[in-house]
Amino acid sequence: MKKQKIETGKIVGTHGVRGGLRVQPWCDSPSFFCNLKTLYVKTKEGFESKKIKSARPHGNIVILELKDVVTMEQAEALRGIVLYLDRKELSLEEDRYLICDLIGCSVFHADTKELLGTISDVSQTGANDVWHIMKDSSEYLIPAIDEVVVSVDVDSDRIEIRPLVGIFEE
Repeated sequence: MKKQKIETGKIVGTHGVRGGLRVQPWCDSPSFFCNLKTLYVKTKEGFESKKIKSARPHGNIVILELKDVVTMEQAEALRGIVLYLDRKELSLEEDRYLICDLIGCSVFHADTKELLGTISDVSQTGANDVWHIMKDSSEYLIPAIDEVVVSVDVDSDRIEIRPLVGIFEE
């Protein structure tokens, strides 16, 4: 089941004296944060919304200002907090998926329909993602490229691939 709130980054420090936050983004690009209007923090009761005043990329991090954080002390108190976004605020291009939605999907051979395993992790290598597929106690690394991936249906937790020769052979 897809989660409604998705981890999107972590506050790793402060920036300036007016409550700026340094955020390590957990997305494809720090500029992703520039389009968001609201983020969420987990509380004992659920999630608390935080309105974004401004966000700008700064190297591989994001400088984030929240409307209700105006002092360095308030910002410091948030260090280490994980930030979430609401899935309804997210729009993905066709053939783009959230890593958290891929993990747990069953992977089948597109031609034989044999169950090859379950995605346990995704490595982002720069050139292409690599899916970690677990079956029993074995791990197989599959490049997520057009020549291999035939179909992805995260709503049904089902992926079909045509693996490269030799990957699943003992």
